[in-house]
Amino acid sequence: MLPAGLSAFPLTPLVDDVVDERAFAGLVERLAGAGVDSITALGSTGSYAYLTAGERARVARLAVEHAGSTPVIVGVGALRTSHVLEHVAGAEEAGAKGVLLAPMTYQPLTDDDVHALFRTVTESTDLPVVVYDNPGTTHFRFSTELYGRIAELPGIASIKIPGVPADPAAAREHVAAIRAVVPEHVTIGVSGDGMAAAGLAAGCEAWYSVIGGTLPQPALEITRAVGEGRIADALAASDRLTPLWDLFAEYGGSLRVVAAIAEHLGLVAPHCLPLPIQGLADDQRARVVEVVARLGLVG
Repeated sequence: MLPAGLSAFPLTPLVDDVVDERAFAGLVERLAGAGVDSITALGSTGSYAYLTAGERARVARLAVEHAGSTPVIVGVGALRTSHVLEHVAGAEEAGAKGVLLAPMTYQPLTDDDVHALFRTVTESTDLPVVVYDNPGTTHFRFSTELYGRIAELPGIASIKIPGVPADPAAAREHVAAIRAVVPEHVTIGVSGDGMAAAGLAAGCEAWYSVIGGTLPQPALEITRAVGEGRIADALAASDRLTPLWDLFAEYGGSLRVVAAIAEHLGLVAPHCLPLPIQGLADDQRARVVEVVARLGLVG
């Protein structure tokens, strides 16, 4: 079953508009050493859409080389199907254990467009394919029916869904509705870190984690608690991180916040995000540092 458990999404840091290979390798080694279940390179946290094909192929190779025995999944999304297939080939050559595919858009896509994209990719590779549903970045929203259509394709291994409803009963109902149309061998993974514990408690088998790519320990604590049946402990651990989840919401998403954390910890160089993304202002960075220190996440 790939993937399940905690899949950590590291940054792809840049220095002077060039991928910082040493820092990226360090991030990957840190995650492998922490014991995450898989590493997903070149997800949205990894800024895949901003990188050239050559940069992406190199990052994929670095991820596999430095992950040790930890499975690496590589993001392959692109606007054109031919470019997606090029990235799939790069992931294969790197030795990845799976690929993460987002239906990127400029012109709006139909359900049939997206189904055809996944059909083409699954026909072109033997690697497991993770369906990446992230409407906030791709501007395409999957229906439950489309999940089912795509999950029937050979090679589909997992579906990465957005955060579940806050109400536990509604969350269970939501996940159950997806499970009803998705084959048993296809895992359901939750994203949206603030709702991850609720999603795992509602029946998701995986957490595709932004924070896990920079601060793996609190994400592992939540994931392992659910795996051991300690649902209340997992929910309490997530609740303790509410100030961090609130920063994600306040600052327009998680990317700028985790970049600020990684920069503060010295894991990456300052201003590591690809332009035109500016990162957080100084006062915002100070708030992030204060929150993670108060939560005991630094050090």
